[in-house]
Amino acid sequence: MPKILITGGAGFIGVNAVRRFAGRGWGVTIFDNFSRKGTEYNAQKLQEDLSGRFSIVRGDVRTDQVTLRALMEQHDVVLHLAAQVAVTTSVVNPREDFECNALGTFNVLEAVRQSERKPAVLYSSTNKVYGGLEHLSVEEQDRRYVFARGVEAVSEETPLDFHSPYGCSKGAADQYVRDYARLYGLKTVVFRQSCIYGPHQMGVEDQGWVAWFLIAGLFGRPVQIYGNGKQVRDLLYVDDLITCYERAVEKIDAVGGKIFNLGGGPRNTLSLLEFLELLKRDHGLKLSYTFASTRPGDQPIFISDNSTAARVLQWEPQVGVREGIGRLVAWLKEKKDDLAVFYQSN
Repeated sequence: MPKILITGGAGFIGVNAVRRFAGRGWGVTIFDNFSRKGTEYNAQKLQEDLSGRFSIVRGDVRTDQVTLRALMEQHDVVLHLAAQVAVTTSVVNPREDFECNALGTFNVLEAVRQSERKPAVLYSSTNKVYGGLEHLSVEEQDRRYVFARGVEAVSEETPLDFHSPYGCSKGAADQYVRDYARLYGLKTVVFRQSCIYGPHQMGVEDQGWVAWFLIAGLFGRPVQIYGNGKQVRDLLYVDDLITCYERAVEKIDAVGGKIFNLGGGPRNTLSLLEFLELLKRDHGLKLSYTFASTRPGDQPIFISDNSTAARVLQWEPQVGVREGIGRLVAWLKEKKDDLAVFYQSN
């Protein structure tokens, strides 16, 4: 039975990965410090649904190197999700951001390098490593921004341009993961992810905006839009993301050291204004919102070019954005009473 270690496994993506890999018969270990609100709830639900099919080790990638080294000898794959995930938080506390993202990833890589087993490493990076994309021309339309001059999406060949402490810490980790494959022969894969959404996403204002807007609508909370609302993102449903992780594991001997952009792609894009309209039209959620200044490092438009993943991993998104949002709305309504405890106090 193959075994996977999921750092940050009690978080949004982690919980979905636990369910998928445990459902495939893998041995699954969660390594998490449970610092983020909602992780205790996630772990509780996993225990109710998957009792005996996974284990939990409480620890911190920043400090628990001895524990990490021991865990590496017990697993075939490491899915490294543990991170500080908000640009705004990184601006307020750049040291903590660096320690979580850059130092934490370095510790994971060193634990793998020093192990006998040398498990494969899948790293959850971000499109923020490309910065503001100032070199790409952008046109402003009535409800959204669009790329100009024939550009449809952003590929892995786009120059790196770390912006904000978050971009710097994730970008540094991104490059460490890549270089440990080149220098030490580790089997590592970097995924530069666009906006991921789906069940178990405890969205808040500065992270997980798709879920946050939906939750705000369900609980009658106002939201703030930073910028003019024409910013465009491509949305990738979390099930499709986990499928791509699986494909990388299946092909790890061929894809070690590679980098993939992952997002919803050109067919699954929304501006914030379009998203608000969709929520009202499809789900009867009319949000109260105000506008504020654009936040540091916020790209006016990002659309992931998934062609490398399509070619190498035979992967492409299967869940359209309207279907995916509908699934998330249904999940949030089902869990509304549980979530009320969390969101009424925040």
